[in-house]
Amino acid sequence: MRIRLRVFHLLIGVAVVIQGCISVGPDYKRPDSSSVVPTEFAVVSNDTEKQEQIAVPISSTWWELYQDPVLNDLVAKALENNTDIKLAIARVEEADAYLQEVGAALFPTIDFKSNATRSRISRVSVIPVFPGLNAVRQIYSISLGTAFELDFWGKIRRAREAASAQTLGTYYARDTVYLSLSGLVTTNYLLLRSLDAQLSVSRNTLRNREESLEITRRRLEQGFISALDVYQAETAYSNLVAQITELTRQRSISEHQLAVLTGVLDLKLEEGDIKALPIPPTPPAGLPSSLLEDRPDVRQAEEQMVAATFNIGVAKASLFPSIMLTSSFGRESITLGNLVKSAANIWTAGVHLNLPIFDAGRLLARLDQANAQQKQALASYEGSIRTAFREVNDALITVRKSSEQEVALQASEASARKALQISENRYKSGYSAYLEVLDSQRIHNDAALAVIRSRQNRLVATVDLFKALGGGWEAESLNRKPLGYLEFFSN
Repeated sequence: MRIRLRVFHLLIGVAVVIQGCISVGPDYKRPDSSSVVPTEFAVVSNDTEKQEQIAVPISSTWWELYQDPVLNDLVAKALENNTDIKLAIARVEEADAYLQEVGAALFPTIDFKSNATRSRISRVSVIPVFPGLNAVRQIYSISLGTAFELDFWGKIRRAREAASAQTLGTYYARDTVYLSLSGLVTTNYLLLRSLDAQLSVSRNTLRNREESLEITRRRLEQGFISALDVYQAETAYSNLVAQITELTRQRSISEHQLAVLTGVLDLKLEEGDIKALPIPPTPPAGLPSSLLEDRPDVRQAEEQMVAATFNIGVAKASLFPSIMLTSSFGRESITLGNLVKSAANIWTAGVHLNLPIFDAGRLLARLDQANAQQKQALASYEGSIRTAFREVNDALITVRKSSEQEVALQASEASARKALQISENRYKSGYSAYLEVLDSQRIHNDAALAVIRSRQNRLVATVDLFKALGGGWEAESLNRKPLGYLEFFSN
């Protein structure tokens, strides 16, 4: 008997040792490859600019480059209070718990059971109670039981690897929400500061037009001009009042949006000037496309593909027999006092083998589904890389062209300001009609507002670039090898 138990224990030990030697299903390898996207982005700049910018790393807190304490505080509040962030964190916690659940399958389960029953046996049934025996019986028992599935084919390990990839994907999804939220807060803040600057310019223009209106009224009283000039001046003044009203409305809406994003619904911000915000550094030309590896949405798509690949191993392992080891040890007695005696010992040990023979193709269909899901994940991953590549190219060209546009509009505003001065002097000297002054005022006002909007567009373009590159870059990231993608090889 003892020899049999030793042999049985030896078989169990050997089974536990050799389990894990086989893992069916595909493994993955990530070689360098340029078949998905080009090795570099499209925008080209001179070598001097590249040398100046390559040594400027950008941290993940890229919004601090705008050197605005109010903006930094708004982003911090948003990352702490926003409901989308709380939802993403809760999903991470759920994925962590699921990973722990799946990983627990690699270890045996141990259960404690106790039972106390009292029953009566029929005296007239097929097996009657012998005369003199009590028909009422009671049984007491306690036991410890364990069950353990041997992971010969790596089914549980593949499931754990898939769950691990899914968990990592939720972390990257959370980082994507962080990046999107910080970008949204920064963009709305830049809009708010742009509206502040436009309001400042419009109010200055309103004061000038108010002075012009008073001048035309005095000149009308003196008989130098007709009432037409006064009506034209009043029209221009009223139009500018309406413009200021619209800008104020837009500023309030932008402030309300920031209040929702930050979770501070009674948010009130003092007016500022967008021109006080510096232009952050931009990466040099010839950027390697490997920078896209830092984008959390690309990493999330990659982890989804990894999880789908490991799920192929889970489906394939289901085609092979499963082996379950079970055992229990306890005591059983008809009296409670006898449970402490060795004579009440009971135990069981067993090996259970389950081999699928015929299921009408159900398991093979599951394997086909897993393969199809992996192909979908691979296509989604490649699509995310191409989308990210386009977004970076768009952001780079927008940053460059918006800078050129701002320079051109600044020159236009300077010329419009000089033209306004000349037209006002000509009108006061009686060489031109007041309509010429109104036209010059309108052109200068539009040019001044266009300069402010161009500065906003330029700053927003840098925000889009930071988001497209995954929230910044390090100096060593600019020397990476071209971006590759996962290739999978089946066993």
